[in-house]
Amino acid sequence: MIQVTTLNGRQIYVNAELILFVEATPDTIISLSGGERVMVKESPEEVVAAVLRYRRSVNAGWTGEAPNRAEDEEN
Repeated sequence: MIQVTTLNGRQIYVNAELILFVEATPDTIISLSGGERVMVKESPEEVVAAVLRYRRSVNAGWTGEAPNRAEDEEN
């Protein structure tokens, strides 16, 4: 999840996995896969940067290789 600030100054967390797109109209609007739209104070660039930080943290330990199940079964 990423933290953003609504136009009334409230801090909320948005599930970064559900973001479809971010637009500036001139306020920043985050559109979610469920049809919800959230207007925030952060710029689109700041929202995208927060999503990238979130994704990097989630994937930090990923090596790109599937675990070896044969070793797990032997132990």
